[in-house]
Amino acid sequence: MAGNSDNAAAADKKAAGGGVKLQGVMGALGMLPVLILVAIGFHIISGGRFFTGQNINIVFQQASVNTVLAAGMTFVILTGGIDLSVGSILAAAAMAGLITSTMPELSYLWVLVALFVGTGFGIVNGALIAGLRLPPFIVTLGSLTAVRGLARLMGGDTTIFNSDIPFAFIGNGTLTIIPGLVAIPWLAIVALLVIVASWFVLKRTVLGTHIYSVGGNEAAARLSGIKVPRIYLIVYGISGLFSGLGAVMVSTRLFAANGLQLGQAYELDAIAAVILGGTSFVGGIGSIWGTLVGALIIAVLSNGLVLIGVSDIWQYVIKGLVIIGAVALDHFRQKGSART
Repeated sequence: MAGNSDNAAAADKKAAGGGVKLQGVMGALGMLPVLILVAIGFHIISGGRFFTGQNINIVFQQASVNTVLAAGMTFVILTGGIDLSVGSILAAAAMAGLITSTMPELSYLWVLVALFVGTGFGIVNGALIAGLRLPPFIVTLGSLTAVRGLARLMGGDTTIFNSDIPFAFIGNGTLTIIPGLVAIPWLAIVALLVIVASWFVLKRTVLGTHIYSVGGNEAAARLSGIKVPRIYLIVYGISGLFSGLGAVMVSTRLFAANGLQLGQAYELDAIAAVILGGTSFVGGIGSIWGTLVGALIIAVLSNGLVLIGVSDIWQYVIKGLVIIGAVALDHFRQKGSART
């Protein structure tokens, strides 16, 4: 009888160990299997049109700006916050940059202007949240509207064009890897560099450790000596910086900027990408590589729906359901973590 009990206990232990290993593998893979399955599904439904060199380049271009915005959003959400103003900040930074690019004596400074404006608005958000202890949702919701208004005022509510904008290769050029075979859009390269830099900051620096600590338990972070207000200031500044970089990417692709329409609903795609990638809304849990996968899922979904002929109206419906699904996924993920 004792032998049977020992065997049963060993079997239970082995099963538990296998469950932990499977959970670890699933945690490491995240949403990558979903990305692969969705892409394969669209390839089959579209009659083999998805996995072509031209279409893959289009997907990378479509994912690039959202990847950059989502990277900034990851920093914010890791602290338990939210930034609803990234689309509006992108529009304002693009308007400031485009206007500067039309001035002959300052034209080559337009990228720095866009980055400066984006970072400035992000720091203002952070200062209101950190200094006045206002809820991030309310602050950035107000910024969404106020900054959008400023973007429209900058250009007199008109579209600014510049067909000779400096550094136009960022938005429309490619880097040739193998002549005639492999060329990567510069937009995708910029997005990947942002992901790598973000990974380094979050995983290899003291700042990254502090960001995770604040999101995991703000009170404990304060008691351990972390200057929490400064962390908030930094993460919202980073979000603004990446919004400014997104403005550069969009402006060089379109050769134009518009304060009314540019960046509309970009914050929704960024949030969806972050949550799909495994970053928790409550903060303290997440991966920048997961965010990249989430952004690619959004891009593949948008591209695939166009390939199979889904109307623009239904694309909004489906993407909205994806966002709801992402939040639900985070909710169940948190419940699962609490049980274990």
